Amino acid sequence: MDWFEVLQRIQNGEDEHTELGRFRSFSEKDWQKAACAFANSEGGLIVLGVTDDRVIDGVPMDAEQVQERLSSGLRGALSAPIQARLGSHRDPNGWVHWIEVAAMRGPEPLQYQGRVYVRRGRANDQPSTSELQELYNVFGLVFTEERVVPGSGLDDIEPSVFRDYMRRKGVDIEREPRLDLEIDLFNREVLGRDFDGTLRATLFGLLCFGKSPQAFPPTQNLWTDLVAYAGNDRGDEVLLAGEARGRLDEQVARAEDWLKSLGRHERYSGMQRADLWSVPLPAFRECVVNAVAHRDYSILGSRVLVEIFDERIVVTSPGALPNHKRPESVLAGGTPRSRNESMANVLFDLGLMEQRGSGYPRITRAMRQFNGTDPQLDQDREERWVRVTLWRVPPGS
Repeated sequence: MDWFEVLQRIQNGEDEHTELGRFRSFSEKDWQKAACAFANSEGGLIVLGVTDDRVIDGVPMDAEQVQERLSSGLRGALSAPIQARLGSHRDPNGWVHWIEVAAMRGPEPLQYQGRVYVRRGRANDQPSTSELQELYNVFGLVFTEERVVPGSGLDDIEPSVFRDYMRRKGVDIEREPRLDLEIDLFNREVLGRDFDGTLRATLFGLLCFGKSPQAFPPTQNLWTDLVAYAGNDRGDEVLLAGEARGRLDEQVARAEDWLKSLGRHERYSGMQRADLWSVPLPAFRECVVNAVAHRDYSILGSRVLVEIFDERIVVTSPGALPNHKRPESVLAGGTPRSRNESMANVLFDLGLMEQRGSGYPRITRAMRQFNGTDPQLDQDREERWVRVTLWRVPPGS
């Protein structure tokens, strides 16, 4: 781009493809945030040495040094080197420098200081949850359980958790000749190779054996949200809110502990008193296990949601039922089909998931014994969610 084109952009002012800014010292980093936003969007032009009202006031620094520092910043300030062209012009009012930023599509969106930015109008903003999901889809990072998580590695896997799990399966990983841990984890798909050959943790590896599964931008929302309301809809007062983070088994255990923290209630049969939980714990646990095991992990930014109302408990999981299963078939215990086979197998081996295909019949049996109700299973393929409702009291009673 030559000076006359840059001058025209200055005269037109800022828009979704143009950023104007003053530049007085190298401590000013707004241009780097703008570069990140442009690269993650459709590209754009950053012009330095211009006020917001389009007046050229120049950059009062050595022009060659400015160009060198800008070039260095483009290589190291963001999460990956950025594709851009630099230019400069000596106007009567001072030096003007510009950066032509190209749109980039790598393995994941670029980040500046650990955060993703996109260009929205004349602003450089963090994307909303839905925008972030679409951004990762555009960049090709659509998660399935075997995909690697950018930025992760061997150190993000907890060896003791992996070894305990293998012992539970009856596999002696200590016998000679012992495999190197890295090789063993790779063979069992806990680790995988990135596009450049680097070993990284897979989504399966992080969520089943990771030290901090939610520590990475693509996985930061992959946990279970917990909310109890003082009434029967979301507009009522929130009595208690919580978060079940960690590995999948930890999320299940923490969700169950949270439910227990709400206390028991009394029920009388004749002269006999029984202290009961809000719903049978095995039924609740099965719902949460199914939610974390079968959710669609390609829907980034969404969480499993557990909601407790006066009359019901609702567990919502991102994604439709896998492989075109129908709710009626699932409730009847039809042939099991897993979207995340490896995750489901780990939860089964840990004793958190019963014989495959028996989960919903077990929930139904427990609920009928509890209060004579059946679980309700709904899905919305367009909005992409599955919802299970356990009735605390029979509907209409």
